[in-house]
Amino acid sequence: MLYNDFLVTSLLIVISPGTGAIITLSAGLRQGKRSAIIAAAGCTLGVLPHMLAAITGLAALLHTSPLLFSLVKFTGVAYLLFMAWQTLRDKTLLSADCLGSALSHRALIQQAVVANILNPKLSLFFLAFLPQFIATRDVHPTQSMLILSAIFAAMTFVVFSLYGIFASAVSHRVLGDHRMMTGIRWSVALAFTAVGIRLAMAVQ
Repeated sequence: MLYNDFLVTSLLIVISPGTGAIITLSAGLRQGKRSAIIAAAGCTLGVLPHMLAAITGLAALLHTSPLLFSLVKFTGVAYLLFMAWQTLRDKTLLSADCLGSALSHRALIQQAVVANILNPKLSLFFLAFLPQFIATRDVHPTQSMLILSAIFAAMTFVVFSLYGIFASAVSHRVLGDHRMMTGIRWSVALAFTAVGIRLAMAVQ
């Protein structure tokens, strides 16, 4: 029963829009299906440190220190706002003829990993989320949390990959439309900004 609840709750969390979804959609739209899957892998890798921190208790230490929490939080906010500014500044970012300026697979992974690592809400989420699905009589709670974390990571990769593949499939319909691409570029920038503001307003 606990595992069923975990799967349903995890799916709802993963499909909700966030930084990882934005990065993957953007990669699929401007660089194609393969790059979208690479970005999804990077987003998944960026989630893993938060899972490990929650499991080992490091997340608890982070959230008992307001100064450390604020430092990580606002570093993440600054990074998201930088990505929003970069999206608006680089008019080739979501352009049909941006092949020369396309991000390498390594750069895509780095961007996705950094964006998720600098989101302290993830460590807080896993600290509060994972223990709820561990039975009180579980003799190996750490092992169970590792298994649940692996399931969550796999689900993240699959859902984000589907997001990116969808964006890649419809990209040919929008890349030739300058007005539509301008709107998409602004939408991506505003989405990054909105996530950054939401993160900045998060309470400890």
